[in-house]
Amino acid sequence: MDESMKMFPYAFGLNNSSGNSAKRPKPKLVYLLLFTLVSSCFVFAPHLFYFPYPSALFLIDSSIKEIKTRKSISCDRTGYRSDICFMKGDIRTHSPSSSIFLYTSSDDHVSQEIIKPYTRKWETSIMDTIGELKLVKLSGDKHSCQVTHEVPAVLFSTGGYTGNLYHEFNDGLIPLFITSKRYNRKVVFVIAEYHKWWEMKYGDVISQLSDYPLIDFTKDKRTHCFKEAIVGLKIHGELTVDPSQMQDDRTTITEFKNLLDQAYRQESTYWTLQRSVEPKLALFSRTGSRANKRRPDGETGSEDWWRFLRPDKTTELAKIYRVLNSSTVMVGVHGAAMTHFLFMNLEGQIGQQTYYGEPAKKLGLDYIGYKILPRESSLDPRSITQKGWQFTKGIYLTKQQVRLDLRRFKKILSDAYAKSNR
Repeated sequence: MDESMKMFPYAFGLNNSSGNSAKRPKPKLVYLLLFTLVSSCFVFAPHLFYFPYPSALFLIDSSIKEIKTRKSISCDRTGYRSDICFMKGDIRTHSPSSSIFLYTSSDDHVSQEIIKPYTRKWETSIMDTIGELKLVKLSGDKHSCQVTHEVPAVLFSTGGYTGNLYHEFNDGLIPLFITSKRYNRKVVFVIAEYHKWWEMKYGDVISQLSDYPLIDFTKDKRTHCFKEAIVGLKIHGELTVDPSQMQDDRTTITEFKNLLDQAYRQESTYWTLQRSVEPKLALFSRTGSRANKRRPDGETGSEDWWRFLRPDKTTELAKIYRVLNSSTVMVGVHGAAMTHFLFMNLEGQIGQQTYYGEPAKKLGLDYIGYKILPRESSLDPRSITQKGWQFTKGIYLTKQQVRLDLRRFKKILSDAYAKSNR
């Protein structure tokens, strides 16, 4: 067994009911994404999956052009999800006061903008945990620079929901890609609420976005000087990149996926072998809430088709990437781990559209939803929903267990396997 497979706590083969799996012709690999076991979506999906979208576009290009010829600060606060500010001129950081100064030679009055550089602006409770940054325009004597940068800065926060995989991609990495792509890696990332573990976890991805070391805004007390800066990140929606809002009008979520490929793909003997074998199904196994208490058995799949993943915070993303990118189907109970669909290989069909289905479609992946029935849940939805959404949300997200009807689930797997052999 390859060492990259040691991340699995267990693995087993399933016998095909026909008993002649070895005689099957080598299939054409059509990579398929199967987001199944949408836990208790029959109860709270309308609430859990609703996220308002901004009614107006962020105007990054026009804002930057506006300040291109003069020293200024310009902020766009029209977006529902986040604010974003642009600075041009003699820019100097001052972390002790949580400030970024823009010095001018004119006699302009002092002006100031306040911003929280995180992408969940509408969610007051989480935004209360994000520190404010003061962007101050003033005239007068210039302070000395301790570190001078010849490339622009993008300043953002890794606070908030950072620590949850879905939010790390949706609220952080994808918006960072959207905001910084225009600079073609010639940009410095300055991070508020910095976490060392975050840099270690996503260092391979960050290296595809910037050629320069990260700056911990809070702990690095030195005065960093820039000629241009963007404070805050632009976000388009759930796990998506809207080409109509990009500078080139062409960039999509596929380009972000390609960036992940560049970060994690390693051409090797292992890679060649894994891509030449029969279709494989990767199943994410939860151990806490929404765990599946019944594993598929020999009646629900074919021999050597299954790969069980139980990653934790210490599991290297490169290992998960290699497993998923060489798998045909991905299965899991609805949750943050489903964000790993970004690691699947992009040779799929268009499928059903739901919460994760729409982002999957934009990547050309097939999505097959499986809604559990009340008898497959450890909870009684009727008695719980009567107590209101907040109570229902807490119960279903933290205390529910799933016990699959394997005969019912078998049809889903059969359909997925049939598509993967086309």
